[in-house]
Amino acid sequence: MQYRQHRDVKHPTRYYSNKQEKSIATAVDGKQVANSGATPYHKGDVTTDKWLFEAKTKMKPCNSFSIKKHWLDKNLEESIFMKKPYNALVFNFGPDTKNYYVVDEQTFLEMREALEQGGHLSNDK
Repeated sequence: MQYRQHRDVKHPTRYYSNKQEKSIATAVDGKQVANSGATPYHKGDVTTDKWLFEAKTKMKPCNSFSIKKHWLDKNLEESIFMKKPYNALVFNFGPDTKNYYVVDEQTFLEMREALEQGGHLSNDK
């Protein structure tokens, strides 16, 4: 099987995507979706009871990452289809780098409210 590879990259794209998806699933106590949501009924890359996550990664370290609006729109549509009240786009700047989660303003405000009403962040003293 022929894989599209970039210069100086030792593995196919799917290797890096799979690695990131497993990392997200572990972090959110979720499940990795088989075939990255390519089936008619299971969408997204990682799911929990309430969340649908779409994962995007770079194959080699970089200093910038462009977020595409259609990724966010598609993830929202798929979360509605999957009856998940929340969705997030998760990206990183290359293999084995920190993941960042992108949520819409309403979700952020709900999270902030929950934290302020008794929850806490791990950085709080």
